[in-house]
Amino acid sequence: MTTKVYTTEAAFLLNISTGRLRILLKQGRVVGAYKEERLWMIPLNSRGVPEIIPGRRGPEGTWNKAERTGNTFVHVLRKTIDQNRDNKTSYPAIAVKVGDKKDYCHALKIKGPCQIVYQPHQPNRSQAGGARLWIEVESQHQVERIYFSNGDYGPPPEVKEQREKSKRKRKEKEQKSSEEKCSRKLPKSKVRH
Repeated sequence: MTTKVYTTEAAFLLNISTGRLRILLKQGRVVGAYKEERLWMIPLNSRGVPEIIPGRRGPEGTWNKAERTGNTFVHVLRKTIDQNRDNKTSYPAIAVKVGDKKDYCHALKIKGPCQIVYQPHQPNRSQAGGARLWIEVESQHQVERIYFSNGDYGPPPEVKEQREKSKRKRKEKEQKSSEEKCSRKLPKSKVRH
């Protein structure tokens, strides 16, 4: 097993972007990392991932703390492609899912074998979020996300709409359940004076 890696592979192992890893390197939060000419050499711990020193404030980091075991799923967002064409925008139209974390990008480099899966009558609801067509990459193979410099960042409008819709449904469900709880309470018929 390799004991030192470069930034691209280290970012892949941590499941964060190379830009985020460079920020952590600049802050001195990657244990044992050093520069060899222009390249960062990053040592791996006993679990096979770089060791990151957590920040003192703010939320806990979302990087992987152990070696990756789950496959990577790649989806092409058809509605986003249509929206980009019609509105002359450039939102990321590729969704990359690793475990519970989902990221969006403009292009993707898959460094190793992968398979394209099409199941028209059995959508994959557990791993691929109900998709019928997806690209599946095994956990040991690297997937590098690429972002356009002039592109729009963050989740595309299609995803924002889905999130708003599920948030509204959740709110309506909570409101309905609280109304049911209120209606179950028996009114006090006898009041003593």
